[in-house]
Amino acid sequence: MSIYTPAVARYFEAWNATDPDALAKAVAAAWTEDGTYTDPLADVRGHEQIAAVVQAAHEQFPGFEFRQTGDADGNHHIARFSWELVSTADGSAPVAGSDVITLSEDGRITSVLGFLDRLPEA
Repeated sequence: MSIYTPAVARYFEAWNATDPDALAKAVAAAWTEDGTYTDPLADVRGHEQIAAVVQAAHEQFPGFEFRQTGDADGNHHIARFSWELVSTADGSAPVAGSDVITLSEDGRITSVLGFLDRLPEA
């Protein structure tokens, strides 16, 4: 198992947490205290702001979960992977993207650079 596998698993655990307490714990397990998350819709730092972005995604897409597509690959302390936002009701995936993460020495995320590859039509 690569060093990226557990980090990416914690990342998806955080993105799929809907209970506020579980979300706070999952974000703390996945990111360093001053970790960042940047994508076309957000540019935040720290556990509280990251959790707020995750919560907003669940409010916009209730009944959806984030799923990794393919394997993560990387070098040094940088990894990349792709994902989809999938409806648990019908399996549709209106949103997809790719993320690049940088890991700290303890394996937690210091930064995420997210790219949206597919969005729902307006």
